[in-house]
Amino acid sequence: MRRTAPFLLLAAISLAACEQNMDVQPKYSEYSRATAFRGSVLRNPPAGTVARDAPAREQAIAHKPAVTAALLDRGHERFGIFCQPCHGAGGDGNGIIVQRGMPRPTSYHDARLRAADDQHFFDVISNGYGAMYSYASRVPPRDRWAIVAYIRALQLSRHASLDDVPQEARAQLTGPP
Repeated sequence: MRRTAPFLLLAAISLAACEQNMDVQPKYSEYSRATAFRGSVLRNPPAGTVARDAPAREQAIAHKPAVTAALLDRGHERFGIFCQPCHGAGGDGNGIIVQRGMPRPTSYHDARLRAADDQHFFDVISNGYGAMYSYASRVPPRDRWAIVAYIRALQLSRHASLDDVPQEARAQLTGPP
């Protein structure tokens, strides 16, 4: 009996230690203060740290793609998903959220926005503006450029003159039906 007592005591201690899991271990909450770190538990990344996709993302932000039919189609699709609920299908600023009581966004056909450069629209999509929040985490840079191209197409469709139509296509517009 004396020989089994230490073994039973060791087994009981070992089994008691197995019950501890990550829920009961000492830890810091994300936003609490920590004496070990002399401040917040959340730490800044070390200087010089680069996200894995940062170079490609920066390249896509810096270089606006050429406007093609495929880019406009993609912009139309992305506009319908992300922009149309607030700005409306025609870009007038009377989307479904306005009908639900939210503030009305500025129409894309406003003279100030027609005169704005493409970078302005890209920056607003990226950073937000007024009541609009940032879409940088939801819309990749290439799709932001596609949305900008589609916004320009919307503006042109409403404010184009006959002089904006190529010479070879004018005959179709001015000729007999």
